[in-house]
Amino acid sequence: MIEEYRGVWVFIEQNDGEIEGVSLELLGAGRKLADKLEVALAGVLLGDNVKSLCPEVIAYGADEVYVVDHPVMKDYRTESYMKGIMLLAEKYKPEIFLYGATPNGKDLASAVATDLSTGLTADTTMLDVDLEKRLLEASRPAFGGNIMATILCKKHRPQMATVRPKVMKALERDMNRTGKIIEEEIDLKEEDMRTKVLKIVKDITKKASLADAHVVVAGGKGMGDLQGFQLIHELADTIGASVGGTRDVVEAGWLPHELQVGQTGETITPKIYFAIGISGAIQHVVGMKNSEFIIAINKDPNAPIFDVATYGIVGDAMEIVPKLIEQFKVLRKEKGGEVSYV
Repeated sequence: MIEEYRGVWVFIEQNDGEIEGVSLELLGAGRKLADKLEVALAGVLLGDNVKSLCPEVIAYGADEVYVVDHPVMKDYRTESYMKGIMLLAEKYKPEIFLYGATPNGKDLASAVATDLSTGLTADTTMLDVDLEKRLLEASRPAFGGNIMATILCKKHRPQMATVRPKVMKALERDMNRTGKIIEEEIDLKEEDMRTKVLKIVKDITKKASLADAHVVVAGGKGMGDLQGFQLIHELADTIGASVGGTRDVVEAGWLPHELQVGQTGETITPKIYFAIGISGAIQHVVGMKNSEFIIAINKDPNAPIFDVATYGIVGDAMEIVPKLIEQFKVLRKEKGGEVSYV
């Protein structure tokens, strides 16, 4: 019976004893949902020797932490982690279960949804609840990002969703919070696992992700052509920022795909985001709307980008950007080349 299911759960993804940032973000989102539904918020922690992470989970908003600690769970594998989740979900019956939309999170959520015969909304960017019907409203861009679709799971529990990193905000860490730790034993043997982890190789050559940038200068098709887009690179070089762009820019060949911001690119939360020559279509906005400061430049005063901008400049980017570059160069010279965004 659906009425038996209560509580909001968040899968706490950890690697080498460190909690993934998206899990902390989901605790913040889960806290809001749990408060609206007047239920407990729980973190679900799987791994080997991970109980020491429980206080951190509680500090970021959880009332409870369910822990399955077993040597077989040292490294992520679909089979072992799914069995751990199934053990907990079938025993405690959560009504909402959130996962980060990471490779592991998406893999695990889809496997669990299949075994629990419930629904799963993938790559969610907005979460809310219908209090009267106790339904999770999981929204995500659809039809190429032209609309936002809200998906409901009316007949099955738990209601599950994977949520993109960087679209939710974590709560402030509060080590004075207290909570309950619930440990569960599981009967697993390494020899019974169908897959084996032989070796984990870390890519030390991988460049820093656009998602790690403090300042991003992004351009759209409003820059006219590849030559005009060079102003985006020049402004970024002047202020020590990273370059980003819209899907149209990437498809035009002005930038590689790894520098695309939006639904089918990166979701980022820099301190400062310059949106230059960008109209503000939904599929782009979902990737940058949580930036601390958004500075938009567009000659169309009715461009949707101004709806999410902290500051907006109405005008021709081809005239405004060179003036910004000139002024930033003067400021850098006055400060001896130092750049600070604090």
